[in-house]
Amino acid sequence: MTTADKSMGLALRAVRTLAESDLLDRVGLRKQVEKALYNGTRDGFRVAGAAGRTFAAAQKLGRPARQKKTKPRELFDVTPDEDQQMLVEVTKQFAAEAVRPVAQEADHHSETPKELLEQAAELGVTILGVPESLGGVVAERSAVTSVLIAEALAHGDIGIAVSILAPGAVPTALGLWGDAEQQAKYLPAFTEDNAPAAALAIVEPRPLFNPLKLDTTAKKDGTGFVLNGVKSMVPRAKDDELFIVAAELDGSGPALFLVESKTEGVFTEPEPAMGLRAAETGRLILENVKVPALALLGGGDLAVYEECIHRSRIAWCALATGAAQAALDYLIPYVNTREAFGEPISHRQSVAFMISDIGIETDAMRLLTYRAASRADMGRTFAREAALARRLCADKGMKIGSDSVQLLGGHGYIKEHPAERWYRDLRAVGVMEGALLV
Repeated sequence: MTTADKSMGLALRAVRTLAESDLLDRVGLRKQVEKALYNGTRDGFRVAGAAGRTFAAAQKLGRPARQKKTKPRELFDVTPDEDQQMLVEVTKQFAAEAVRPVAQEADHHSETPKELLEQAAELGVTILGVPESLGGVVAERSAVTSVLIAEALAHGDIGIAVSILAPGAVPTALGLWGDAEQQAKYLPAFTEDNAPAAALAIVEPRPLFNPLKLDTTAKKDGTGFVLNGVKSMVPRAKDDELFIVAAELDGSGPALFLVESKTEGVFTEPEPAMGLRAAETGRLILENVKVPALALLGGGDLAVYEECIHRSRIAWCALATGAAQAALDYLIPYVNTREAFGEPISHRQSVAFMISDIGIETDAMRLLTYRAASRADMGRTFAREAALARRLCADKGMKIGSDSVQLLGGHGYIKEHPAERWYRDLRAVGVMEGALLV
């Protein structure tokens, strides 16, 4: 705890002690002190954005660097090639040996261990969208590869997977839609050993959120823009050094903006959620944040923003599929060994049917997700496929989480088994927007 944190805590404690005494009533100051206590509690945990680094272009690019498009296939076939298979196997091993053992602790403390984040960075999973000419590791653009890796990580834990993958959304967006100047300024930092934490911030704290109707605004101001608004459920918000923020551009429609955390008017505050606790979600608060013209990503094109939403939803479907598969892999041996009335509970028709449904729906979720990702790679329209995958994964993922708790009975309700965590995490798929990108 920092000296500032301790001082704030002591100050609030002193005000609370004073508020509990009858001295305030005798001197007529209760209303003033209660107001101070309210404001201190409300704003006390709001902090300025991470100091971060200074992003500067080390070289000038004549034109934007782009990854090559995947060669189209005549038949629908997403069988991993050798490179993809190698990445998936390494990621699966990492998820099983490093992610799964610490998942419960990370969920309890609402934080992914930094050592784990460093190990994940060494795998290169956060720079899959960086063009090879700028230090990336993959020559061809591949949403399918990103989906396979996200699915493998989520088999270990969704919350930790979000914490690991969220920073990769920013270089992926820059690789897809950034101009030469934006790429030269920001992308090199993501290929360094000490890569910055970053996030794609789209969700806002209001019911029935629609990503095409935003309350966060961006108004032209001279040669730049002024941003105001609040973003919700931002992974690792307090550590992020760079954000891509969705905002309504002068009433003309939503657009994406690059915002450095050290910019004046950028604040973050904790926002613990029901699920995804290991992702350490928080709120991003923008108060008259001035950004230059360079901050506008993709020229403010609505088609770019819509593609961003579709690609994000595919990423969340991949996480849902990975967690659903993890539940199935956990439930089958459980129902085969758990006995009731002298026989395994899997002999009960109702149990067997529930397990079968989970297997069927998991495969359906996987195929729809792969189909959407493969169409994105081939340069074909994929909005419909992304929407279908999102609808199925949101509905069936939530049901699989609920059925997992049900099949484990009393064990499903306690933290000794991971079912209750899957239940909480899988519910996020239907409400999250942004944060991830393929």
